Amino acid sequence: MELGDSAAVIPDSFMGYRDDITTQMSMILDQIRAPLIVPALRIAVYICLTMSVMLFVERVYMGIVISLVKLFGRKPEKRFKYEPMKDDIELGNSAYPMVLVQIPMYNEREVYQLSIGAACGLSWPSDRIVIQVLDDSTDPTIKDLVEMECSRWASKGVNIKYEIRDNRNGYKAGALKEGMKKSYVKSCDYVAIFDADFQPEPDYLWRTVPFLIHNPKLALVQARWKFVNSDECLMTRMQEMSLDYHFTVEQEVGSSTYAFFGFNGTAGIWRISALSEAGGWKDRTTVEDMDLAVRASLKGWKFLYLGSLKVKNELPSTFKAYRYQQHRWSCGPANLFRKMAFEIMTNKNVTLWKKVHVIYSFFVVRKIVAHIVTFIFYCVVLPATVLVPEVTVPKWGAVYIPSIITLLNAVGTPRSLHLMVFWILFENVMSLHRTKATFIGLLEGGRVNEWIVTEKLGDLKAKAATKAPKKLRFRFGDRIHVLELGVGMYLFSVGCYDALFGKNHYYLYLFAQAIAFFIAGCGQIGTIVPNY
Repeated sequence: MELGDSAAVIPDSFMGYRDDITTQMSMILDQIRAPLIVPALRIAVYICLTMSVMLFVERVYMGIVISLVKLFGRKPEKRFKYEPMKDDIELGNSAYPMVLVQIPMYNEREVYQLSIGAACGLSWPSDRIVIQVLDDSTDPTIKDLVEMECSRWASKGVNIKYEIRDNRNGYKAGALKEGMKKSYVKSCDYVAIFDADFQPEPDYLWRTVPFLIHNPKLALVQARWKFVNSDECLMTRMQEMSLDYHFTVEQEVGSSTYAFFGFNGTAGIWRISALSEAGGWKDRTTVEDMDLAVRASLKGWKFLYLGSLKVKNELPSTFKAYRYQQHRWSCGPANLFRKMAFEIMTNKNVTLWKKVHVIYSFFVVRKIVAHIVTFIFYCVVLPATVLVPEVTVPKWGAVYIPSIITLLNAVGTPRSLHLMVFWILFENVMSLHRTKATFIGLLEGGRVNEWIVTEKLGDLKAKAATKAPKKLRFRFGDRIHVLELGVGMYLFSVGCYDALFGKNHYYLYLFAQAIAFFIAGCGQIGTIVPNY
């Protein structure tokens, strides 16, 4: 008997049974194809096209407004009253408001010195500022290092307070809330917040506080983020493109039209009375910053975004850290929308326009539709139409709209236009996690309140100078991501089918996107390699 003779190895009865099963499955699929699969897929296409149009209109609107703002818009100093701070000989330093600077941190071994040093280096009368380090670290070694750093600055005359808790209830929101309860905070007028990897310039307070002093209805002044490691790897360049659009367009438009924009959780300074009137910090979601901003906006408070004021910070440079961050940033807003939609609709303190802007534009389109349509349409439904040729996607929906949306998104980072194709593929990969997180937030799934602090690696140039870089070590299991591999296999299989039997040449996109998912699935993205 030859090994290659399948008939000799496999009994005829089994071969017949296998053929029967295959025939039956084929017959079942043929029977449900017309009455079930085709209509269901056609409905999915219509829904996805509707969401695409919603996103397209939002992006075009944003593009028109930001163009008008750049051409004819007035600078913040013209839209809000602004006068530089001046010394008062009679009143002395008491003419300056008392400012609290909060730095929440958790096991920030790599960056605690940078953030504390930058905060202590802020230019402001020394008796009118309090630096508050809120250390929730669980590593005793790191806690000792942070406390020693605070003591070192205190010995130089800086009014710095080192505060710890015996638990991590509420995570960041809980730490900030506890910090506001301290007795010395009662004398403060404003509170500036900086995450552990943020490094404000010395003139930060001089450029922000005057707006709050001269505009009593202004609650928040938000600065822009400046990424110190955007050139570290391709993944950080992709993040820069996405976040630059957020700051260059979304935040600027919301501020210029007096509509609404969210507090970014850091690099902003709040009027303490506005923060208290809005209800203070709440830990009901993982986006405590957005929660506070929405509640303050519903109280009638105004916000100002200063795009010219930039605060240095670090982008997550490992894929694992970025995935956790994006889960929190996608799940939190969806869950907050679930909790606050009715409150926003029934609020009587703001105009109908602001309600529509917050509910439809800010939450529905940007925080829900944008994530869902990217993955469901371009990675699930569109490929499925290859297998079901009875359902077609119009060219304007498959090509023209996504192309225009991509171009409008890319305007925030002109230096990276040549990376646009990579950015599209990368964003589609990340849309898998954002979509999953969005549904978890909407449905309040098991990971709805998951909070994992984004890993920070500090100043890589300083590490290079000391010649002691921290090498990232991964176990094999940490590099394999089953979801990405599964989607990649689906896209690759559909691409092969389209190359053999299709007519729309979708396989060109499908193969490229499948490769992107395979690369991410094998963890070959965002790996840190020292430059020396």
